[in-house]
Amino acid sequence: MTHITDTKMRAALQGLRLITAVLLGWLLVGCGEPTNHSRAAFVLMDISGSYAAERDQARRLTNYLLSQLDTGDSLAVGFIDNSSFTERNIIAQVTFDERPSVASQQKRIFQRRVIGFMDNFQTPSYHSDITGGVLLARDYLEEVDAGQKHLFLLSDLHEDVPPRLERDMKLNLSDVQVVAINVKRQRSDNENPQEYEQRLASWEKRVEENGGRWALVNNMERLEKRGVLR
Repeated sequence: MTHITDTKMRAALQGLRLITAVLLGWLLVGCGEPTNHSRAAFVLMDISGSYAAERDQARRLTNYLLSQLDTGDSLAVGFIDNSSFTERNIIAQVTFDERPSVASQQKRIFQRRVIGFMDNFQTPSYHSDITGGVLLARDYLEEVDAGQKHLFLLSDLHEDVPPRLERDMKLNLSDVQVVAINVKRQRSDNENPQEYEQRLASWEKRVEENGGRWALVNNMERLEKRGVLR
């Protein structure tokens, strides 16, 4: 009788240990690293040559992003000119406060800074250092360390780098969604449409070879319908 009782006791203890191990396993899984749900966006607009006239597209995109981003998210707006890999190329940047009232105030200040730049803009740049601007945006997105990273590129994608600049380098765009918007056709594209297609294909290849994801959205209506930040 004692032997039977001991056997039952050992079986009960083994069952208890198994249940405890399973519960601990679930607990450890539940206590893992929390998912990063924050979002970061960088709007990079070209102010070179004839594309500088497209500034209203950047204004509209910025307003759209301000309406979509929430507390804890980040936003920056910068521009492409003769030499784009500098802090002066960032017009405004912010990470929205966790307090909704403070975040709303930050959005108003951000919007005023962008509008001020647009209204005071005078002379388009002669050259177009797109690579420098992309590197600037990449560094910003890495620094804020958001769960979702978006680079919105408003340009004709025609890069014309001054001879003094070295831009033959890796972009390292891991986990960055690059969205090219309003890629305007140049006058020369009318004579040779293949040039336009080649510019698109070249930048798509470069982004994807450097770990990024590429999307082309040639008007704001489509972007707003797709809800790219949702």
